[in-house]
Amino acid sequence: MVSPTAGERPDLAPHAARSSQSRGREHAERLKDARPAFERDRDRVIHCEAFRRLEYKTQVFLNHEGDYYRTRLTHSIEVAQIARGLARRLQLNSDLAEALALAHDLGHTPFGHTGEEVLNRLMAGDGGFEHNLQGLRVVTLLEERYPEFPGLNLTWEVREGIVKHASSWDRSAGAGLESFAPHLQPTLEAQLIDLADEIAYNNHDIDDGLEAGYITLDELQGVGLWRDTWERVQAKHPGLAGRRAIYQTISHLIGGMMEDLVVATRRNLAAAGVECIEDVHQAGRRLVTRSPGMERQNRELKEFLLARLYRHPKVEAMRFKAERFLTELFGAYLETPGLLGREHRERAATHGLHRVVCDFIAGMTDRTCLEEYRRLFDPYQRV
Repeated sequence: MVSPTAGERPDLAPHAARSSQSRGREHAERLKDARPAFERDRDRVIHCEAFRRLEYKTQVFLNHEGDYYRTRLTHSIEVAQIARGLARRLQLNSDLAEALALAHDLGHTPFGHTGEEVLNRLMAGDGGFEHNLQGLRVVTLLEERYPEFPGLNLTWEVREGIVKHASSWDRSAGAGLESFAPHLQPTLEAQLIDLADEIAYNNHDIDDGLEAGYITLDELQGVGLWRDTWERVQAKHPGLAGRRAIYQTISHLIGGMMEDLVVATRRNLAAAGVECIEDVHQAGRRLVTRSPGMERQNRELKEFLLARLYRHPKVEAMRFKAERFLTELFGAYLETPGLLGREHRERAATHGLHRVVCDFIAGMTDRTCLEEYRRLFDPYQRV
């Protein structure tokens, strides 16, 4: 039997998560090599089908609108890069942080948060829909890669981090959390993902929004955090303009947000007297935070992006069309289950037709959803 703790980093803080302390996997396995448990989880996420499909799932802009814009896949990679850097500076388990970062959006629907809102409405009488819980469903049931069990058989800590992921966009609650100690705080690595996620999307959405022309540099000058960072970059590189100035400002924004988080979190850990991972679980609050000043500045930036980018008329038009696509597809599959493959129809006997249809649509990419809509509703489209 190969030890799952071989290769554990020796420099982890006493309050970091360790493979040797993991609560283990749902199914017993005969492991083929000596990777640490959380490194194995990261690798399983990278190689799973749901992760690859993130390439064609909307972040803000539809994939076919241009090659420049982020997708769920590139977003997840950027979150992983930020999370890994933060974890190393805080002496946390970077393998666990990276696994959680790469897995945090596996349950996302096509068409971004619009898809989640639509499926939650359509599933209102059948348990609803929430993408963190759907991510758990992906890694425990829907992925089919191993002969002995369904799902990816990830460690308890990764599954806990998926369902306890919380940001301004999402927060799991209710059914599905009972086995993950909802009264306890997750690992610091899981807490770190919440803010690494925000650092990534705030900054890459600025970049994408500027590239698309939905927001302008003049408008951004009204946002304190951007203006202050822009001025620091100009002092460092006088006369810098164009794409280079934008890139350097975004780079400095990310670095400043990361530094603030590291300092604030170290202060929180010291104030709470954290000495071991159990102290983290019992803390009663999240210990990975921003400083109060950065929290205010970040809130101003997010309010700007909500008003100027996420509610831009062109983004709203996409949201309007996406709601129609998803609603009509959902109704068609319920009315005519024969449109689904045999495997899905067989699964409906156990999980119910509504949930299986929901799984099917949630797993689609934007491109697949559009093609399926044309196939079913365009009379001139070949079936």
